[in-house]
Amino acid sequence: MRNGRSKLAVLAAIPLLAAACSNGDEDSGSAATTDTELSASLTGAGASFPDPLFQDWIYSYGNDVQQGVDINYQSVGSGAGIEQFLEQTVDFGSSEEFLGEEELAAAADARGCEAVQFPVVFGSVVIAFNNPDLDGLVLDAQTIADIYSTEITSFDDPAIAELNPDLDLPDDEIVPVHRSDSSGTTAVFTHYLTTEVESWADEYGEGKELDWAPGLVGGQQNDGVAQGISQNPGGIGYVNQSFAQEAGLSVAQVVNADGTPIEPTLESTIAASEEADVPDNFQFAIDDIGGDGYPIAGTNWIFTYTCGYEQGAADAIIDFWTWALTDEAAQDVAGELGYAPLGDELTDRVIAELEKTNSENGDAEGAEDDAEGDDADAEEGADEE
Repeated sequence: MRNGRSKLAVLAAIPLLAAACSNGDEDSGSAATTDTELSASLTGAGASFPDPLFQDWIYSYGNDVQQGVDINYQSVGSGAGIEQFLEQTVDFGSSEEFLGEEELAAAADARGCEAVQFPVVFGSVVIAFNNPDLDGLVLDAQTIADIYSTEITSFDDPAIAELNPDLDLPDDEIVPVHRSDSSGTTAVFTHYLTTEVESWADEYGEGKELDWAPGLVGGQQNDGVAQGISQNPGGIGYVNQSFAQEAGLSVAQVVNADGTPIEPTLESTIAASEEADVPDNFQFAIDDIGGDGYPIAGTNWIFTYTCGYEQGAADAIIDFWTWALTDEAAQDVAGELGYAPLGDELTDRVIAELEKTNSENGDAEGAEDDAEGDDADAEEGADEE
């Protein structure tokens, strides 16, 4: 479960990832992008949760697919990403929390057209430690909530010992680390605790930002939390799986809805994502995960607009995300980093939604052409009369 072993588990699951991404066409990945040479400079901002994957995708796309497209993705946190998207200072936004109705209305008012949002990847939020002796420690929602509310303050607490009868637990003081910025990872983590633990829901609730219990350590973005865990003896925190892998942190098994302790792996993340009920508006959460699924799983959404882009920029946005979602090598990289694919049917739905990007620009031009044609027909009819 530590970095090396997690990596082996992920790599062993790559054939499963490839099968999940396949559309039954061996060339489906490369065929998804245009043969036209594109030229654009794009800026995106938002979640740190998918940043390792996005940076890899951006590098590969710019070097191997469309050399004329430059993409700068700024890992600033989901809250800042949504803010910058609504302020229209970036071409696309990213978050682990979807845009709600108020945010969609604000986007439409500011831009003069509708926003588009769609999921691009699933990932697990893991509970990580800097103590290798705790690798594989079993926790459940109640013990995690009690740690973050400071009801549990040491690793040998009776509640943790009950879940780990075969482990010789240290009496080290627990130092919980949380996100100090507006964070989609926090939204996923606290949504899980809120749906599973009534006392947490009553006292703390869920969201991208929280009024945490006193005495906790804060960190900026996922890498800041990983750093906070590593630098504090007894550190424990919640981060995306890829950040735990990169930092070489130990991770907990978390008891799911069926009472089974589950290790966060690519396979268990895929199992969790398959239980998601994804509506037409793509506003959903992954809840009540049982079976082989890891219970703290989240989604990353991308946000664009249906108008206001230069066509070259819109073409590049559509092409890049189509490539990322369908190219076999791109999806293999996702698996290596612990992210789970969308699956065939959902990918098709997402690409259809993605293609609405800048679509109202074309509709508006078409409407003007139709109107001009109608006026000409009317004038011609009047002359004949």
